[in-house]
Formats: sequence, structure tokens, C-alpha cells
Amino acid sequence: MPLVSLKVPATTANLGSGFDTMGMALSLYNIFTVKELLPEGEYTCEISGEGVDELKEARKNMLVTSYIRACKEWNLPVKGFAFESCNAVPLNRGLGSSSTAVVAGVVLADYLSGSNFPESELLRVMTFIEGHPDNVVPCYTGGMTVSCWDGESLRYVKLPALPDDLNVIAAVPDFEVHTEDARKILPESVPFKDAVFNVSHASILCAAWAMGRWDLLHVGMEDRLHQAHRAKLFPGSTGEKFLNEIASHPDCVATAISGSGPTMIAIVHGKAGKLSQAMCKIFTDGGAASHFFVLNCSSSGVVIE
Repeated sequence: MPLVSLKVPATTANLGSGFDTMGMALSLYNIFTVKELLPEGEYTCEISGEGVDELKEARKNMLVTSYIRACKEWNLPVKGFAFESCNAVPLNRGLGSSSTAVVAGVVLADYLSGSNFPESELLRVMTFIEGHPDNVVPCYTGGMTVSCWDGESLRYVKLPALPDDLNVIAAVPDFEVHTEDARKILPESVPFKDAVFNVSHASILCAAWAMGRWDLLHVGMEDRLHQAHRAKLFPGSTGEKFLNEIASHPDCVATAISGSGPTMIAIVHGKAGKLSQAMCKIFTDGGAASHFFVLNCSSSGVVIE
């Protein structure tokens, strides 16, 4: 009989103009199950799905390292445990796979110790470990969130989930982009007019989302801070083609690089077939295989079972 099981959603972060600030939970999940407690310092894991080879060493698994950091932050006993990880979220693809592990590790530190910390404290530690809030906050809370983090304090607002008639297509190529590489390629400073551009468009994105003005999402998700730079990490100019061609597709409501990439997302009304094919074709033309998910915005975050 398992001790506890956590169902943790994927996320898409930045959403264009909302760099390091905005994120949305998606209906794609990793499931982490603690089977039994072990002596302190002992951890075993069984991995299925994504990351079987990369995540098999338990002590280096981000769930375990996050759990240990949270226990030390709270001065809790660091219990060992055996766990299973059933992963549907691709690794290093911009869909928040690392955030699922961080969130799960912190939740387990709280749950296994019986501490019952408030949500604000759980999110603070999650953000401290991850370094920025745009993935971990929606991963934990669900929905669409807007967050700010100054290195110590977290503030966030949860907005409504997308309506049922809007789906999210995630086109996932077979190459990886590591977060550190995606950050290294960004400039150290930006022109003042580009900063103003992003502030205004991010503001429109938040206001449009809050008021249900889905017709303005394409404007709100326009960006001048990071996407053009990160698109250069995509082979065969596929990143630039996505930002230009998919945004103008008649079925597309809005599009963006998901997180650090290379997954591309598009919000679509109703049927997603034509737009999904168009997105994958861009990767194919650039020499990369790909697959896609048609997802919903997950209104719930972590589910403890």
C-alpha cells in the first residue's frame, strides 16, 4: 500500500511577454508515488515513461534533492524513501518537468513530516529552489498565474483557467534546449523601448485573461525580450518560422515558445488538427522529428492521493 501519491501537472511558462513571471498548468502529468520509508539518506526509485535513463540515480533525482533542501530549510528530519515516478512530461523541452520534481519534493517534505505548512511557505521554498516562480507556482496551484519574486518574498495572483473551447497545442521536437543555454543567449541589457513594449503587452495579457478577452491574447503574448534570441537555438530557423508563421495561422489564437523551449505552444479554438500539423511540419522542414499534445489548461495543481 503506497504511503502517498502526487499527481503533478506540466506547465508552460513566460507565455511570450511574461518572462519569468507568467505560467499556466497543463493537463499532462507526472505521478510520483512513495512506496515506503527508508532510513535517513537512503533513496530508491523506479522510473517509467520519460527520463528512464537520465533519472534512474535516486540521489541525483531532482525530487530527492528538492526534498532534502526543503527538509533542511525547515530543520526537519530527512527521512529516506522508495518511490516510483511515472513521467509523461518530456525532459528539457520547456514543459516544466524539473518543476514537477521540485514541487513534488517540497510537498513530500511537508507531508511526510506532518508539518502542514501554509501554501505561502510551500511556494516560497519551491521558488527558492527553482530560482523563479513562473513554473512552480502554476504547477502547485493550477490555472494561470502571474508572480513576482525578489529572492526572498513571493507574490502571485491566480487567474481563471482557459475556457473549455480553447485548447493548447504543444509541439515537442526531438532535440533539447537546456535552461542554462537559453539564459546564456539572452543579452545583459535591452533597449528602453523594448522594455516598455513588454510591460505594455504583458499588462494587456493579464487584463485580457482576467476579463475573458481572448481575442487580445495574440497581442498580449508578443515579446521583445527573449523569444527572438532563444529562437536561434532551434535548428533550421524553425524558431523564427514558428513565431512568424504560426502566429498568422487562421486557427491560432496566440503562440509562444514554451518556457526555455524548444516546445512551441499555440492556443487554438476548437479542433486542433490543422494547426498541429502545421506546427510539426515546421520542425520536419527544419530536419527535426516531433510530436504534439492537445491539452487543456489544468485548473487544479498538485493532487495528493
